[in-house]
Amino acid sequence: MTKNWIAVASAEHARRGRDSKPGFMQGCHGKCAPLKRLQPGDRIAYYSPSLAFGGQDKLQKFVSLGVVREGEPYAFDMGGGFVPFRRDVAYVRAQEAPISPLLDAFDFVEDRQRWGYKFRFGLFEVSEHDILLIARAMRADLAALSLAGDPVLAAGKTRPFDAAAPRRQMLLI
Repeated sequence: MTKNWIAVASAEHARRGRDSKPGFMQGCHGKCAPLKRLQPGDRIAYYSPSLAFGGQDKLQKFVSLGVVREGEPYAFDMGGGFVPFRRDVAYVRAQEAPISPLLDAFDFVEDRQRWGYKFRFGLFEVSEHDILLIARAMRADLAALSLAGDPVLAAGKTRPFDAAAPRRQMLLI
């Protein structure tokens, strides 16, 4: 079963993986275990809180979106004794998109005042609804991501308010 993930990295690092041929991802400071959770065909969106690693320059955008390729995580020597693990990703053409307009519609945001909490994990699973919101905000090719899409969102209509999930409000994509 295909899963959907958000990884966190500075824009500088996420763009490096996106723009390389073939594309790749690293996560959680190069650890292998988080990358083993992903399987070929899974979708991955990169969220960047800042432009540069450790920088104070806020960005708060999704910067890349793709599909995990066949193969296992592998070590890559970046020099200077740093040998992080990577996983190959087929990135799709997409525009960077701010997260703020999406926060009230995400399933994973349980408390709007603490929306950034889950990002501290560096890599976390999200629903197909959430990855679809990201893909549409980034104007990505849904077919390239094998996303059938929410028929309501695909029709360009608002998603109805769900009383069981008050954090999700109507959103026009």
